Amino acid sequence: MKQTVIRNVGDSYMTIQTKLLSENTIKITPEGRIDAETSPELRSVIAAIDPGVTKVLMDFKDVVYISSAGLRELLICRKKYPGDSMLVENVNPGVYEIFATTGFDSVIPVKVLSREESGPAHTAAPESMSFAAFLESRAHDDPDRIAVITENDRYSWSDIEKGASIIAHDLAGLGVTKGAHVVLCGLNSVNWIMAFFAIQKLGAMALLINSSQVAADIGATAAVGDALYIVYGELIEMKDEQEFIRGISAESGCDKRHFYCIRNHIDLRKRFPEYDTLPELPARVSEADDASVMIFTSGSTGRPKGVLLSAYNVLNAAYSSSADQTLNADDKICLILPLFHIFGLVAGLFANAVAGSAICIPRDIRTDTLIDMIYRERCTIFHSVPTLLLALMNNKSFSPDKMESLRCTIISGAAATEAQIRQFEKALPHDVFLSSYGLSEMAPVSITPYGDSDEHVLHTVGKPVDNINIMISDLRTHEACKTGVEGEILVQGYNLMSGYYKASIDDQSIDGEGWLHTGDLGYMTEDGYLCLSGRLKELIIRGGENIMPIQIERAISELDIIADVSVFGVPSEFFGEEIGACIRLKPGARFDESEIRSELSGRISRFRIPSYFEVYDEFPLLGSGKTDKVKLKNDLLGRINARNP
Repeated sequence: MKQTVIRNVGDSYMTIQTKLLSENTIKITPEGRIDAETSPELRSVIAAIDPGVTKVLMDFKDVVYISSAGLRELLICRKKYPGDSMLVENVNPGVYEIFATTGFDSVIPVKVLSREESGPAHTAAPESMSFAAFLESRAHDDPDRIAVITENDRYSWSDIEKGASIIAHDLAGLGVTKGAHVVLCGLNSVNWIMAFFAIQKLGAMALLINSSQVAADIGATAAVGDALYIVYGELIEMKDEQEFIRGISAESGCDKRHFYCIRNHIDLRKRFPEYDTLPELPARVSEADDASVMIFTSGSTGRPKGVLLSAYNVLNAAYSSSADQTLNADDKICLILPLFHIFGLVAGLFANAVAGSAICIPRDIRTDTLIDMIYRERCTIFHSVPTLLLALMNNKSFSPDKMESLRCTIISGAAATEAQIRQFEKALPHDVFLSSYGLSEMAPVSITPYGDSDEHVLHTVGKPVDNINIMISDLRTHEACKTGVEGEILVQGYNLMSGYYKASIDDQSIDGEGWLHTGDLGYMTEDGYLCLSGRLKELIIRGGENIMPIQIERAISELDIIADVSVFGVPSEFFGEEIGACIRLKPGARFDESEIRSELSGRISRFRIPSYFEVYDEFPLLGSGKTDKVKLKNDLLGRINARNP
């Protein structure tokens, strides 16, 4: 038997013993805590297993805690040892609750001990800072600092703490306890922020759901996340509140759901006198690396997958993002990024919260409203996706002097073309634009340094952020590509999710070496920058030619009449696939297909010129502000089929 002593950092202590039970079976026995500090050593032990070993048994009898980072290592091991070749046995009930809360009990084969076998319960101390501890520190250290600014009011960190505590007690009265799954669904608001922290105070998991969905979709997504509690604010599709609630419950056939309203007419400040008489909530219910947030990806098929993240993931990513933006306590962000999206959560809410910056929440995202708030509050930070920036600049009330206070804008969520970024820089000459890349599963991945050259902002998505690794994988050999050679982007690092909730092992995007397969194509430059080429699943194969839509989109977007464009592959009996382009025109522009084809013939190869052009007044949007590619492609196919019955 071999014993490996793992580092001792505060409460993060673990030893690992390994023993060959037979020629093809190894037993790994960890003892202590498998968390963000110790999990790298578990990976090393797994990586060192002899290739002849075909079965791994892990004895968890003496494991007292496993964090999201630890679960991720088990997922990586499971990728190497599928089927019945891996088993985690002797899991004590306290640790098994972590498996069950995160859905990992359906991903990893687990055998749990009885309460009698497992001995006394273990009370673990946090290794860094949970969301609840973060709010507590803000309210204690700087209680009067303005945290949130709305259309008519200002809320300090003390106010956020009071509101969160009141909501937490309300939710506890509904039955929410540690490990419960609680949907949080609503447009950005101060009540949304208070409710998020309230859920964390109880040690529950916040399931962040798109607020623009219809009732049936919200119900279906809640069912994917096994949520019985729904906290709802303002919802775009809600006309009749009670009917909407019935629609959510009916979708999954569950009549046991509990609903809690945080709509804008709820003014929690009226209940602040209750705060001093509230009973104490349970102390230290969550650790920093417990899975505490579930964000849903739409995916290319539109089927949601629940991304499991911890405070360790989000807060450390937020500190990195805050430094990249050079945020300070004098900044104000006009926050239009939806908080249910990773971009809004990390670069919007928490990056500014860690810097002490004020978070301005407009009453809606109409361009008139945004211009007024930025001008009135002298906002310095405004992050967006290209479509929303274009809409803002096309507003008749827009003028550079109204926006001169802006100093930093991250463009993310969707690739901006060179022509679009040039347009942004011209309209907002005082603003510094940062090009960034991230995913729900891991954000941020890369970003251009503040004040970087136009060349890098225009043509790359930046350098890897601190402590993040990027590998470009050859699509055929899966080996690392040389600099400048295109392949699939693989990433790993501290802010990587632990996995997808209850997804099968084959549907988990993390491989046996710990790399997340993004499905995005790109390459690294000589000076260490990442360049995006497109989506692996969006690759168009026309008569044997591999064509990336982004290449065509860039060429079309440079035409004077084009406001926005999305390109798709469409079925063709002769070529296998043809190219279809959905375009939006600039105000007053006239569409002439022959002129567009003539102009493109000098910019891109003939086989890359779309066979179909369809003009749209507006593109369908996701709640994040990105174009809803699934809906748009389906509409394009419908139009083409109608013309060619």
